[in-house]
Amino acid sequence: MHPNKAYRGPSQDENLSFARNRGFGTLCLNHDDGPLLSHVPFVLSTDGSYAEAHLVRSNPILKQLGDPKRAVIAVSGGDSYVSPDWYGLENQVPTWNYVAVHLRGTLHQLPAEELRGVLEGLSDQFEQRLLPKKVWTLDKVADDAYRKLSMQIVPIRLDIDDVQGTWKLAQPKPPQAIADAADGIAGVTADGLGLGADRIVRLMRDL
Repeated sequence: MHPNKAYRGPSQDENLSFARNRGFGTLCLNHDDGPLLSHVPFVLSTDGSYAEAHLVRSNPILKQLGDPKRAVIAVSGGDSYVSPDWYGLENQVPTWNYVAVHLRGTLHQLPAEELRGVLEGLSDQFEQRLLPKKVWTLDKVADDAYRKLSMQIVPIRLDIDDVQGTWKLAQPKPPQAIADAADGIAGVTADGLGLGADRIVRLMRDL
């Protein structure tokens, strides 16, 4: 996370809202041989106190959860390269604008009987965004198929005690320079500029 306070303006509620709406992140856990990472969809509780997800049973992270462990879910959104030419200012250097929120806490393996509720919460969170499409539910999966599925995945919960967000959108620059840089990003369609650069443009224009 970028330490500059200029990029730490959004409130905890805004950071949690961003993480909740994104609903996908990188779960990270320390290990003697190096960090363990897994890319997971998750459901964030209404009050932001915990996140629920699931892992395939063979995931190395699960082997570390005989006891709860400290962990973090890193949630990133739009990002984009920023050319110094776009600011209209002298003595600038290239940079990268982005939004990221880290949810840090204690990771637990949940009992098997909680798996269905976790899966239903995950699917409903995203299916509701597809309305007016009829919402898909787990009831559409036959009992035998669900039993096989449930033997392959394990529910987990991260009890969150720290939320940090970085919204790096060129805040220290003059307003016109920010607007010009946003226009520069918006005017480029080349691959490799960033992922979700259009979101960064919107956020910069809303500063």
